[in-house]
Amino acid sequence: MTTLALGPSWLDPNFLLNEFGIYGLLIIVFAESGLFFGFFLPGDSLLFTTGLLVTTGTLTMDLWLICTLICIAAIAGDQVGYLFGKKVGPALFNRPDSRFFKQENVLKAHEFFEKHGPKSLVLARFVPIVRTFTPIIAGVSGMRYRSFITFNVIGGVLWGAGVTLLGAWLGKRGWVRDHIELMLIGIVLLSVVPIVVEFLRTRRKRGSAVPVATPDPDKTADR
Repeated sequence: MTTLALGPSWLDPNFLLNEFGIYGLLIIVFAESGLFFGFFLPGDSLLFTTGLLVTTGTLTMDLWLICTLICIAAIAGDQVGYLFGKKVGPALFNRPDSRFFKQENVLKAHEFFEKHGPKSLVLARFVPIVRTFTPIIAGVSGMRYRSFITFNVIGGVLWGAGVTLLGAWLGKRGWVRDHIELMLIGIVLLSVVPIVVEFLRTRRKRGSAVPVATPDPDKTADR
């Protein structure tokens, strides 16, 4: 099965699964869930492709076992992100930009967390980049661990098992198997919709916040 390149070949889900198998999949899910340098990894399309490959028999592991392992990796990744944020604290916001770290990503995740509260741990799972930094921000903000672990588990299961099962369910349909490249493009586009919406909303707010020049009374009186 071939897929249309959605970026560098080494980020192609089919390539990653063929080269590294289930162990590579779990490492990627873990890294993207809470390690700040994992934000660029193809989580959504990778999980979808995994479910599809199980249905087609390319991956021979049982679907329920793969889903269980994915959920564990996702929950564990968020756990590490939370502990990292709790240890680093506010210093994270002063960290200089580097190849694998952008201050802009931290600020976006912080705004997302402030807006949605604890449930952001669930919602962020379905938003690329934001899902990587949100557990870190939860740790920085001092979120109660009991609340964190509850929403962490809910989000990890909904995302990890949900997207994988969606790929497995759609993979039973011949049209999907014959047009996997279009399905992956659709998954990527859907995953970036929240980012685009938030960008447009922020841009609109900035535009409306531009101060309107008011006429100088003295100059008006001179006319």
